[in-house]
Amino acid sequence: MVINQSLAGVVLEARAAGAAVGRILGARHGIDGVLGGDWADLRRIAPARWERLAATPGAALGSCRHKPTAEDCDRILAALVEREVGFFFYIGGNDSADAARIVAERAAAAKAPIQVVHVPKTIDCDLVGSDHTPGYGSAARFVASAFRGDDFDSRSLGGVKINVVMGRDAGFLTAASALARERDDDGPHLVYLPERAFSIDKFAADVKRTVAKFGRCVVAVSEGIRDASGTLIAAKFSEERDSHGNLQLSGTGALGDHLARALKEKTGIRRVRADTFGYLQRSFPGIASESDSAEARAVGEAAVRYALGRAASGAKPEAATISIVRRPGRRYGVDFVPAPIRTAAKRTRSVPKEFIARSGNDVTPAFLAWARPLVGQLPPTDVIR
Repeated sequence: MVINQSLAGVVLEARAAGAAVGRILGARHGIDGVLGGDWADLRRIAPARWERLAATPGAALGSCRHKPTAEDCDRILAALVEREVGFFFYIGGNDSADAARIVAERAAAAKAPIQVVHVPKTIDCDLVGSDHTPGYGSAARFVASAFRGDDFDSRSLGGVKINVVMGRDAGFLTAASALARERDDDGPHLVYLPERAFSIDKFAADVKRTVAKFGRCVVAVSEGIRDASGTLIAAKFSEERDSHGNLQLSGTGALGDHLARALKEKTGIRRVRADTFGYLQRSFPGIASESDSAEARAVGEAAVRYALGRAASGAKPEAATISIVRRPGRRYGVDFVPAPIRTAAKRTRSVPKEFIARSGNDVTPAFLAWARPLVGQLPPTDVIR
């Protein structure tokens, strides 16, 4: 929801640099655009339009799922050199950071003076070195809002509702569902993250106990839940792979259907329904978190300032990522700190142990305190007792 805030931050900060920056080019669909020579002239877009684009969800330049080969990286470098590119900014998660790292290494080996900066963005919130990442707060706000609405539907209908949320290796987004709670009996009543082993028998017992207590049960489940051996539950009924060789988890309701069937068989509960949030939480207008939007813009600006600062000082290019570091103290605030790009490249951060309840089926108050400033205030609600 806020990727275009980062794009606007990069472009507007570069424009503000005056003569230090010449052309500002945008590669359509990421590295596919670089390889295919599909470039947009970003200087021709007026600042007023950038404000509208920044508030628009989805990648305005397009995106891709292309895992670059060694040959691709050589071609990317050649394309950048041909266009006399001095600064290369790549917005994305840990795979994007790794691609940017390889390009930077190729440039250094070829003695091409290209400063590469990775601009972080991932709703999974799993980049190493950052307290959180742009995109997470807004997607988490969507998840919390959706669960709050779903919980009211559950109050009126009863039964069990299972919602599968994105998160292959890190459960930050699924954990955000707990922010929906206002009252003691609000859902989600159970939250399962990939950081804890998932047992279908324990799951059935947890649900049965919750239904006995509340007369209903709302469940948040990460798409990446695994059994005690570390095997993805979804691997039992899916073999489709994505472009990076990972088991395809999003865009299918198979896991939710599997859990619903198993629950009916093991508990005898008749009304069990399941939904998969899938891609909805990634790009939804009008619900972006204020702090997330502001930080996404600021991280793009920080990337440009870092790159221009190194160039002005005469320092040789050094690939970097921009880490978001939370300031200590009760009042929320962050700093944007350049770090070696390898910090974020191809590495995954997990939900800390102190954020997961000992029961393995909920989050802790520490997680809620950490996440609330990122998501913001949700609309208040009430019930008739």
